[in-house]
Amino acid sequence: MAATANIKKGQRSVRVKLGGSILALVLLENGRQIRASLNQLSTNGGLLSLATPLDEGIAVTVVFHVGRTSVRSRVRMMFPMWATQGCRQPFRFMELDNESRNSLTRELESLVRTGTPTETEEAT
Repeated sequence: MAATANIKKGQRSVRVKLGGSILALVLLENGRQIRASLNQLSTNGGLLSLATPLDEGIAVTVVFHVGRTSVRSRVRMMFPMWATQGCRQPFRFMELDNESRNSLTRELESLVRTGTPTETEEAT
């Protein structure tokens, strides 16, 4: 299993705000598939928009495409937050291999260069 974070202590990876523009598929262990959209994404995890929340702490597989990069990875779901429609639920990558991590990093950096808002930009 690959390490979940290859960053130095105190350094955060870039979080890109996607506003639900990227669709994702959540694969549960019982074979059920749930459609979702990505609101935020980083190389450590992200924030999904779901109709109904998943249990905190469960492990699922998330599949999505960003640019030319396809990601299929096991993730751990974190505590959901209710939104106007459905909920927002953060997740953390558990098994993102180095090749996928590097490819995702390039795609996120490309989005930042083209003007997609990052978390730090919106805070200022």
